[in-house]
Formats: sequence, structure tokens, C-alpha cells
Amino acid sequence: MKKLALALAMVGATSLFAADGATLFKKCASCHGAKAEKKALGKSQIIAGWDAAKTTAALNGYKDGSYGGAMKGVMKGQVAALSSADIDALAHHIAGL
Repeated sequence: MKKLALALAMVGATSLFAADGATLFKKCASCHGAKAEKKALGKSQIIAGWDAAKTTAALNGYKDGSYGGAMKGVMKGQVAALSSADIDALAHHIAGL
């Protein structure tokens, strides 16, 4: 237990539990493609090439119901459990694809 406390003190608890955009994106890739190159279910926009700010705005909009077209209902459910840190990590990962 002391070793864990020391590790948390040395590294910082937030960095140990930081959101991992690549891991989060695995769920997205089944519809959007491994490089975000596909229209999800043939209906969405291709998100490859989006900057992090655009993706963050879209994901937050899906989450609060203020964004989306044909995929709004599906995406609201997909992002419902994402934290702000998750959305930020995911957006930056997508921007880097």
C-alpha cells in the first residue's frame, strides 16, 4: 500500500488515470473506420481531418443533444458516459489520425 501511495505521489494520480484517446477510439472505429475515413453506417460525415476543437464541439453537442443529424440518436448513446477528459483525449486522437 505504501508503494502505491508513493507511486501516486511521484507520478500524480491524474496521469495514471488519464483518458487514452486511442483506446477510446477502438469503439468508434467499428463505424468510422480505423483511420476515421468512413461515413458511419453510410450516414455520417467523415471525421478524418477534423481538428480537436471541431470534434470536441461535436461530441459535446451529441452528449447534450444540441448537435447531429441522422446519427444524433445513435451518437448520444455512444458519448453519454464519456467524461470531459475522455472527449478531449478522443478529439486529440482523431485529429492526429
